[in-house]
Amino acid sequence: MTEEFHQVSQDQRRALLDILGVDLDALGLRERAALEALSEEVIALRDEVARLRIELSDAELLADNDALCPIFNRRAFEREVRREIALADRFRTPLSLIFIDLDHFKKVNDAFGHAAGDDVLMRVSDILLQNTRETDIVGRLGGDEFGVVLAHASHADTVAKAAQLTTLIDQLVVCNGDENHVAPVHIGASCGIAEWQDGQGADTLIALGDQDMFAQKARRKSARPLHV
Repeated sequence: MTEEFHQVSQDQRRALLDILGVDLDALGLRERAALEALSEEVIALRDEVARLRIELSDAELLADNDALCPIFNRRAFEREVRREIALADRFRTPLSLIFIDLDHFKKVNDAFGHAAGDDVLMRVSDILLQNTRETDIVGRLGGDEFGVVLAHASHADTVAKAAQLTTLIDQLVVCNGDENHVAPVHIGASCGIAEWQDGQGADTLIALGDQDMFAQKARRKSARPLHV
């Protein structure tokens, strides 16, 4: 194993010196030893830089992900929204945002504990990931709020997607078979829609989606009582 590693190191060193145009055979022993030592240091530094780049990439990924769900956290989500807005502005393409707020999430935590609440958030994030495109942006905006950004999506497409996600999340039920006296909690979702307009920034687009979500929640409550 040691001989194999030594041979690889020799090959790397020779390749580096060849690139530099150094002819070791034309040098004296002292100069040759010095150049070989220097080339080994250069190779070691190059490998260290490559390792640090990988670690930095992993750290950036962790910094972008939500602490619980396998989706963007709010900071990364807002950054990606700004990027999509720049593209939509440049190429004059449609861009929409769906703002999602869960119904009765607090009741889940109160009745079944925070572990059950965390499971609900994970299940919702799975629904969002499984029913959006790879090019769409999915993030958790905080608590039981989520956001989805749809690039190149018409108004009709966005409305249809919001309706689909609402239906899927409305089907989630949390219950505990070991405690029959605890009533099941039906999870629902109110989805607000905001379509990007010229001059709007990420904060404005998200705020408009939030406003429409509250209007949608009010319409749902007036149309029929939400499940308990």
